[in-house]
Parts: sequence; structure tokens; C-alpha cells
Amino acid sequence: MSKRKAIFVTGGASGIGRAIAQRFGREGWFVGLGDVDEHGMLATEDMIGHGFVYHHKFDVRDRAAWDEALDGFATATGGRIDVLANNAGIPLGGSLEENSPEEVERCIDINLKGVFWGAQAALPHLKKTAPGSALINTASAAGIYGTGGASVYSATKFGVRGMTESLDAEWAEHGIKVASVCPSFIETPLLDQSPNTKSNESIRQRVAAAGLELTSPEQVADAVWDAVHGDKLHWLIGKTAKRIAFGARWLPGRVRSQAKSLTRPMGS
Repeated sequence: MSKRKAIFVTGGASGIGRAIAQRFGREGWFVGLGDVDEHGMLATEDMIGHGFVYHHKFDVRDRAAWDEALDGFATATGGRIDVLANNAGIPLGGSLEENSPEEVERCIDINLKGVFWGAQAALPHLKKTAPGSALINTASAAGIYGTGGASVYSATKFGVRGMTESLDAEWAEHGIKVASVCPSFIETPLLDQSPNTKSNESIRQRVAAAGLELTSPEQVADAVWDAVHGDKLHWLIGKTAKRIAFGARWLPGRVRSQAKSLTRPMGS
């Protein structure tokens, strides 16, 4: 088995995934990228700037494709995968009434089922490099307390946090670390998308109107690095995430009232 440590990152074509890949690449790790955007992955490879990079175009909703992607990466690395950064995800905003069945299913399939499939496919590989291997799941501040106007997205991120806690217990016997990172709103091109097909307003406009701060992808990448080498279960990133977590625990009534006051129809 190769001595060079290896991380596979989903959503590696842009945003948080690209930042994670660059962070671990700077530390000399072998970096694997998974995404549906091959052009974006090639750009990430160029940014990493060394030869120990592998990419595989696939859809995280496809369970069989996960095995193909990870087996290919393990072959490229000389037989090892130390970390899976289960990061791929999509936004979905608007009231549940506005969300189409297709939007709901896509969000759940990518943000939740895709994370389960990744964990399941990675387990045999992580066992081989344990103790010290890790599964790091990207959750969200929206998975700490339900966000009005984003019920489906919040539900998927609550699910990611719950899965993280369950696998932390399940995989302890194997010596595999499991953790989640819970960022606030991230400064990525996703913010400029409409939250759903019925809205003309960008996610960025909603974030600005609510007075919430933006977190850089690099902050999340640093948190993933810390999660791999630390011992916390959930890593809160950004003032909003930390404020929500504090309020949900100690001031739940106030958080509930604030959530109601900040919720309004998308595009109004």
C-alpha cells in the first residue's frame, strides 16, 4: 500500500469541494475528485498543481457508480483511501407548497441518499486504512434548526447529521472517525441560483435580506482538515451556525420566534 495519504471529494468541481481538494493537495495528499461536471474537475486539478490527482465523472445518486469511482481511485493511489469527503449537495428553497415533486426528489436523492451511498461504498476502503481513516459529511447550519422556506433542504441536512451520529457509533469498532461540518451560507456560485423553479429571486438576495454573513469555502476546507485530525463530532463553521446551535440549545423559544419572523414567501 502506498504511503501517500488519499482523500476522495465529491462535488469536487467547484465551491467547497474544490477548496477541500486544494487544501489537502497542498498537504501532499493524493486527491480524488467526483462530480457530474468534468470540466470543473479538470479546472480543480489544474489548481492543485501536482500529479497526484484523479477524477471520476459520476452521479452520487447512482449506487453502482460509487463502487466504480472509489475502486478506480484506490487503484490510482496504490490501494488506499484514507478519507471520504461526502460533500456533494444542491440547494432547494421556497415553501413546500412551491416545491415541485421533481425538485423534492432530486434534493433528497443527492443531499441524503447520495451521502448514504457514499458512506456504504467507502466503508471497505476506510477499513483498510483504519485506524485513522475518516468519513466527513457536509451538513449545514440548516440542519441544526429548521429553516423557514427551505424545509426539504433542512430535512436532508438534519438527516446527514443524524447519519453522522449513527455511523460514529457503528464504525467506532473499526477505528474509523466520522464527523460532519456544518457551515453557514457559503460564498459560491450556488448563491446566484434561484432557490426553486418558481422564484426569480436569487439565494444571495435572501441571505442579504436576512442580514446573514457568508462563509468562504476555504473556511470549510480548513474545518474538514481539522475534523480529519480532531475528535469533535460536529464542526460548526461561521457565526450563523454557532449562533443557531447556541440558541437551539439554550433559547429555543427565541430561535423559533426569529425563524417565523424571517420567513416570507420567496420572491415577495
